[in-house]
Amino acid sequence: MRRKVIAGNWKMNMLPNEAIEFIQNLEKQVKDTQNEVVLCVPYTDIFYSILNAQGTNIKIGAQNMHWETTGAYTGEISAEMLKSVGVEYVIIGHSERRQYFAETDETVNKKLKKALEVGLNPIVCVGETLEQRENGEATKVITSQTEKAISGLEANQVEKVIIAYEPIWAIGTGKTATKEDANEAVKQIREKIVEIYGQNVAERVIIQYGGSVKSTNAKELFEMSDIDGGLVGGASLKPDEFAKIVNYNK
Repeated sequence: MRRKVIAGNWKMNMLPNEAIEFIQNLEKQVKDTQNEVVLCVPYTDIFYSILNAQGTNIKIGAQNMHWETTGAYTGEISAEMLKSVGVEYVIIGHSERRQYFAETDETVNKKLKKALEVGLNPIVCVGETLEQRENGEATKVITSQTEKAISGLEANQVEKVIIAYEPIWAIGTGKTATKEDANEAVKQIREKIVEIYGQNVAERVIIQYGGSVKSTNAKELFEMSDIDGGLVGGASLKPDEFAKIVNYNK
């Protein structure tokens, strides 16, 4: 049975002192959960977050990385750098990276391969715009993004990839896909993996939902047949709210 992975994406929020206080508050509330708890924090918070998460069940992730090991890439951080300080997860290809920083399906694929090479757990984001959804292109968009992201991977590598289905129109808007629509989209992603790698591999791949997830809708979303937890944005900035999402099944 697939585990539920519930990851917070802090985006460009939280100073180190705020991160420390957050983790100290959160760890008391989620210590008994059976779900995987992840906080994807800004680079400046990583060191402090890892120190304060030691001895807890909270895993620390980054929000981006470069696909090269070293080089003249001013301002970039390599997967090896993340791994060296104890980072366990990394978000790849978030829609905001694609929209604002020219992330492409090709760079997502390069980053995914590098993350797996060094032993990071990648969370790869896919999702359609409102226009694409209204034009009936949602399934085509998300399955194409999935196929291009995992292109060239071996089956045993694909099983280690977490995919986050995040309809772009639901990110930070307060709008959420219905539980049925979200589950159907996740099923379509899983069917694409079945098509390429077979049923056994697809059944092992964790696929999250993201897009205005909050404590009031987490349970109905995460209890759907194919949704394996969530990638949580704004609600992950409040420890009490995020704890309720993590503890949705209590």
